[in-house]
Amino acid sequence: MSLRLRLVRPVNWLRRRLRASEAAFILLAIGIGGAAGTLSVAQGALARTLQHWFFALPGTSRLSAQPALPLAALLALPVGGVVLGLFTLATRARKRSLVDTVEANALHGGRMAIGDSLVISGQTILSNGFGASVGLEAAYAQLGGAVASWTGGLLNLRRPDLRNLVGAGAGAAIAAAFGAPLAGAFYAFEIVIGAYTPSAIAPVAAATLSAVLVSQTLGAHPYVVETASGAVTETHHYLAYAGLGTACAAFGIVLMRAVALLEHSVRRLRIPDWARPTIGGLLLVPIAMISPQVLSSGHGALHNDLVVGTPLAFIAVIFVAKSLASIVSLGFGFRGGLFFASLFLGTLAGTLFAAGLTAVAGFQIVDPHNAAIVGMAALGVAVIGGPMTMAMLVLEATHDFGLTGAAIAASLVSTTIVRELFGYSFSTWRLHLRGETIKSARDVGWVKTLTVGRMMRRETRETSAGTTIAEFRRRYPLGSASRVVLIDADAHYAGIVRTSDAFAETLDPAASVASVAVNTEAAIKPDMDIKQVMTAFDATGADELAVLATDRTVLGVLSETYVRRRYAEELEKAQRELFGER
Repeated sequence: MSLRLRLVRPVNWLRRRLRASEAAFILLAIGIGGAAGTLSVAQGALARTLQHWFFALPGTSRLSAQPALPLAALLALPVGGVVLGLFTLATRARKRSLVDTVEANALHGGRMAIGDSLVISGQTILSNGFGASVGLEAAYAQLGGAVASWTGGLLNLRRPDLRNLVGAGAGAAIAAAFGAPLAGAFYAFEIVIGAYTPSAIAPVAAATLSAVLVSQTLGAHPYVVETASGAVTETHHYLAYAGLGTACAAFGIVLMRAVALLEHSVRRLRIPDWARPTIGGLLLVPIAMISPQVLSSGHGALHNDLVVGTPLAFIAVIFVAKSLASIVSLGFGFRGGLFFASLFLGTLAGTLFAAGLTAVAGFQIVDPHNAAIVGMAALGVAVIGGPMTMAMLVLEATHDFGLTGAAIAASLVSTTIVRELFGYSFSTWRLHLRGETIKSARDVGWVKTLTVGRMMRRETRETSAGTTIAEFRRRYPLGSASRVVLIDADAHYAGIVRTSDAFAETLDPAASVASVAVNTEAAIKPDMDIKQVMTAFDATGADELAVLATDRTVLGVLSETYVRRRYAEELEKAQRELFGER
């Protein structure tokens, strides 16, 4: 027996076990979680090492926690832009569409390319490592999801199982970074999978717990500090935090639109792709001279501002400067996310909000530290989405159920306003700018794959439009065909004739059968998906439509009855998968 055959048999056995056993799938998710946690720790360590090299940071301190940096050190920002530009040019990243975890689960059934994911991770680590105002969370989720996708592809998992595994890998990576398994699990449900599915609960939870255990074993420290003071017990506290949620929603929308507007404006200037990060790095230098708190993710700055304490006027300056730094970084081509930037900005917004209420009322209405934590959740929800993700992050950071309730209230207000007025999170907004229509990671890829070309019946009853009605009756007696497609002298589509219509007694047998043709102009294309086809049927009121090539030659016919039956079947299948019915 050959070595290849010896390897194929156990792999095939494992595939069958994973398809048939939920317990086996959970064990696989635990392994994926451990791998995702290890990769998160490694990526974080690599980015921090770059920061220590290029900014000469003392000991284990973080870049954003430095009181000041010399101008010579800040020149690492444009140098980083050059390195990032060359890396992007070398990997040809700008010449192809790099799929992230949200897009993969929404449109591609969880399929991700390892090579592209390594490019995204490399771009993010370089951007963060050279001090750009972006977070590493995109890299964490990308590699966690990519490892899961590669493993699931190797084991030939079903589409729903692969999507759940990708969600588990991405959620596990986030859980490892924040030391928060519940937050990581809800990140998977709300942002990567797009639903709270019974079939995903156990594997996702197992993966996030595994990732946190691995990260703690490797000595990683969670990002969010534990800080809270003052109970949240009065009704007016919740009303105040609802107002904070409203303010964070408005600012979140402005922040996301500002990033897109700057990016679009930079592209219109026709600056070469490789040069954009360099220019962005130069623009970041004067902002960073205000304070290093605007650089990198802002973990050290968050700790300083919440625990050590910072003057209110300085917090206001940092709030504006950090916002500008994030907009410039992303607008000029640095790679990364707004996840942790939104958390940091949220703490600043909450602190300023509490101070504003105190100034108006003349006495303290809400505790500034509590307001900072609630603001963190509210702005995080506005930008990233996932109200329960942020609620669990607050709970695991503070262990305060009262404060978590206030965070939930503010987050629900924030997410409602953003969905009503804007409709997107930061990740789906960027996909929207590329022409996609998705608003979450909910699986809609099957809609795009169920095309006219796959559903149509190949047409074999084509008849010349010049045929007389008498001849048509002879060729197609009642009961032989329900409809016949007509073509003109150039073999182009000329309409559809319902056979029964041609046998009407009032018709002249010598007349052309084209006189009873319907839908002579209405037709569909083979690349249209099922939703577009249903829209076409609704608009025309037709029972059947011809499928035409670009030169108007007939490829086939598709009926409304069949299309709606296929759509119902796919919806039922998706519902079964949602509840884990195999």
